Amino acid sequence: MASAPSRLARAWRWLALTLVLVPAMLLAQTVTGVGFHHITIHDPVNGNAMPGWVFYPTTRAPGETTIGPYHVAATLDAPAMPGAKPLVVISHGSGGSNLGHHALATYLASHGFMVATLEHPKDNFHDVSGVGTAAVLVGRPIQIKATITTLLDDPRWKPLIDAHRIGVAGFSAGGYASLLIVGAVPQFRRFVDFCNRYPNDQGVCHDAKRMRAEARSHGQTLEQVMDDIESQLARWGNTADPRVKAAFVMAPLSLVFDKAGTAKIDRPVFLYYGQDDHVLIPKENAEHIRPLVKTLVAVKRVPLADHWVFLDPCSPELAKDAKEICSDPPGVDRVKVHQQMQADALAFFRKALGVQTP
Repeated sequence: MASAPSRLARAWRWLALTLVLVPAMLLAQTVTGVGFHHITIHDPVNGNAMPGWVFYPTTRAPGETTIGPYHVAATLDAPAMPGAKPLVVISHGSGGSNLGHHALATYLASHGFMVATLEHPKDNFHDVSGVGTAAVLVGRPIQIKATITTLLDDPRWKPLIDAHRIGVAGFSAGGYASLLIVGAVPQFRRFVDFCNRYPNDQGVCHDAKRMRAEARSHGQTLEQVMDDIESQLARWGNTADPRVKAAFVMAPLSLVFDKAGTAKIDRPVFLYYGQDDHVLIPKENAEHIRPLVKTLVAVKRVPLADHWVFLDPCSPELAKDAKEICSDPPGVDRVKVHQQMQADALAFFRKALGVQTP
């Protein structure tokens, strides 16, 4: 009789194989229109409300709604198709937006998923005052959990969600939070170690000198500050969530995870990253955890791509105001990258969550 570990290993290999074969088939399947609705979520970390969106399949014809610089392929408050559906919660990156991944949200919703997004307090496009604090480093996964709880407690959304089929997707700091949700445990002193080795790094260490000076003003070292943040990992409850069965992570902040911390990840993970990411250096982040995550079922490296390729292709309005995050290196077609990534995400979540396909 096969041992439990060998059966588990075969299961991961089977899932990895299907992820290679399925995406092309998915593109041919029937899609629906998408509705979306604005929600507010109680934030257990800061005690305030977080804005978010719920995307869902609708019988209405596909439409488009413009919100600020975003052209969202969904219709506000269109009637939802009845019946319980799998849920995916999307977590944005540092300084991001709850509509920064609307294309992935509408794609999944058009293929039968419920999708929720949220705006992480003190780490979004209009407020980054909490970056580097426990409220963000520990708070992000707690806020994802709160989003799930809000939807499952709401009589409007609860009947539309299969509580046994929930996944998370995250970009950058959102990828970090997604890994915590499925069991990863960070060691924050690794930030200090990294910045000692890369003192001129602008993606992670741009604020290290100020933080070190602030720590000295309080009679502490930066290492002690990181230890204090780490001591708060259970402050708002467990950062892992057993309700979540799978994580799709894009260019995750992952330099804070060592072998022991990644060993606690016990659910399927799909890892995407850019070959030439200058914000989160691949060899210290995605490539660092690649051999450590035993439940990793697939990895995609986008050739030549930088960090921002995982944000949705920008509208002309956004491209005008945010050239850095809307630009890609020569040879990188963001539209094509997202077409493949969306198909991969759909295939992954369908298999990992045990969703029956038409």
